[in-house]
Amino acid sequence: MAHSVVVPPALLDFIKQGKKFLVVGHKEPDGDCIGSQLALSSVLRRLGKEAIPCSAGPFKRSEIQPYQARCILHISAKEREGAWVVVMDCSASYRTGDLASALEGLPTAIIDHHALGSYVEGGTEGVLYIDPTAPSVTFMTLGIIEALGLSPTKEEAELLLFGLCTDTGFFRHVDEQGAETFEYAARMIRAGASPKQVFQRIHGGKSLHSRILMGILLSRVQTYFDGRLLLTTEAYEETLRFGLEGRDSDTLYQVLQAVSGVEAIAIIRQETPGNCTLGFRSRDRVNVAEIAAQFGGGGHKNAAGCIIPGTIEAILPQVLRAFEGNI
Repeated sequence: MAHSVVVPPALLDFIKQGKKFLVVGHKEPDGDCIGSQLALSSVLRRLGKEAIPCSAGPFKRSEIQPYQARCILHISAKEREGAWVVVMDCSASYRTGDLASALEGLPTAIIDHHALGSYVEGGTEGVLYIDPTAPSVTFMTLGIIEALGLSPTKEEAELLLFGLCTDTGFFRHVDEQGAETFEYAARMIRAGASPKQVFQRIHGGKSLHSRILMGILLSRVQTYFDGRLLLTTEAYEETLRFGLEGRDSDTLYQVLQAVSGVEAIAIIRQETPGNCTLGFRSRDRVNVAEIAAQFGGGGHKNAAGCIIPGTIEAILPQVLRAFEGNI
């Protein structure tokens, strides 16, 4: 589907009228989340506003860790006073983690490219800019910057390209309808962003443990539905041993998607003795967002996930039933 950027006038009015903003992202931020938060915060400051980036963390991804110092992890009464809220890359209140309760009752705008979420489904009063056709929220943020009559600074452009490359798999997920994605990337590059440096930031600096854990998960892959689904699991003992720092899910998905005949990938991780996370990826034909929604999660057609109570042994048959008939 071809994309056309249309920034809601109500969002521009929200930005112009507010004086102090809490710029909030989802817990366990990725490059698109933190890139859009910090870039918009910079723009708000250029407009003479007070902007406070907020994240519940944790900042476990190696490429995200340097940005932790630029965010507050808790919102005090003083920071909340007189503040308006912009929630980015997240349209479900629970995804903001421990920050959710501090945001209640404040004027709120949502900027997201995920279609599902409690803010949207609950009809939250406020400004909604939800565009499921956008490749990233940093893509949407550049549109906002330009709609405000500005151009990104070099640092803002670097943050925007970082997020765009994160969510497009460094453009692996862009199809024949994605010319505008490259046009936006070109504008970021002209403003001073370096694709080479972004690639090194995303894919460099990995630990040896991350390679060992990936080998374990690859050795455990099982095939289903005549090889169309590949599924692997991470046990709780491995979660304790390697931690979130040992994960490199993006590379793992990329390796498995290269297998001949595969249509979708599923990873079940035992995060705690009583809860698992499900991660889904699809080449194109399978809509994994719809499958994740069956478990109370969401995401995009080609990338989705959720948190679900239970153990790997109990959840695995449920995952297979969800894919049956859809793959």
